[in-house]
Amino acid sequence: MVNDQSFEKAIELIAKSANVLITTHTRPDGDACGCMAALGEALTALGKEVKLLLVSPLPQWYGFLFDEKVPVLGEDVGVEQLIAGQWGEYDLIVIVDTNSYSQLPKFEQYLKQADKAVLVIDHHVTADGLGDVELVDSGAAAAGLILLDFFKYADWPMTERIAEALFVAIGSDTGWFQFGNTDGRVLRAGSELIDAGAKPAEIYNKLYQSFSYPRFKLMVAMLNTLELHFDGRYATQYLLQRDFQQTGAAYQDTENLINECHRIGTVEVSALFVELADGRIRCSLRSRYDIDVSRIAAKFGGGGHKKAAGTYLPGPMETAKRLIFQEIAMRLGKNG
Repeated sequence: MVNDQSFEKAIELIAKSANVLITTHTRPDGDACGCMAALGEALTALGKEVKLLLVSPLPQWYGFLFDEKVPVLGEDVGVEQLIAGQWGEYDLIVIVDTNSYSQLPKFEQYLKQADKAVLVIDHHVTADGLGDVELVDSGAAAAGLILLDFFKYADWPMTERIAEALFVAIGSDTGWFQFGNTDGRVLRAGSELIDAGAKPAEIYNKLYQSFSYPRFKLMVAMLNTLELHFDGRYATQYLLQRDFQQTGAAYQDTENLINECHRIGTVEVSALFVELADGRIRCSLRSRYDIDVSRIAAKFGGGGHKKAAGTYLPGPMETAKRLIFQEIAMRLGKNG
């Protein structure tokens, strides 16, 4: 849990700020988007001038959290503009759901030269110490839990919009309350947010029953590459650039697709390899039992949680698959 002293420092930092920039990690998920939306609402209500900025495009199913399109670095604003102050001057930068330069492509250039106060709100073990003040709790199932605790400590109003955003944050990072990180703290928070106006059935429909047809076609393409190794304990899937071209799906449509193979009873650990336009391979890793995939990701410069992590690998696809296969083989006690 975050201690009261850290909360006090965060409150002081916010109190003396007037213009706040809020961002999060690349490939923003529900926790990241929910935290951005909730914090943006709260700080605006406090009279702050708030701007939200993403470092990669927003998956369409999170769009309902925001009143208007959130600008994307590299598309709507260049990092040079940001550095030059042409997109605004800020006295506070808030980073949610990450504490790593590697998760902030291009934005890290701005961050390293900006002489601004930085507040980090995060629950990952991997950390570069980006904040002047850091609200970090690696035992929290979601950054949304930390933000909820902060709101309660600061005695900020819990509006229906904020409750909805935090419910998205917590619900998505716990697999809609089915992952192993779903503990009493998670369920108590969910109850509080429902009492504050969050509507689980409506939120579930917006998150998980509003996908596009191209995303479904992309999932079919991925499932057609499914391979099982080590008596079905390790599952691999991959997507190539041509799959995106043929289906019309976008890169952000890959979110949570890796979880599909865990419907197979024997699967303990899985990897989804996605070929990027620059030739690198994005590798997402999931584990259901004892294998700590964050350690595998960290070996290649990535990070995450024990049961959910990711990293970037050199291409071609077979090279990336082989690198992870070797790591999984060692952890499963196999030689090939």
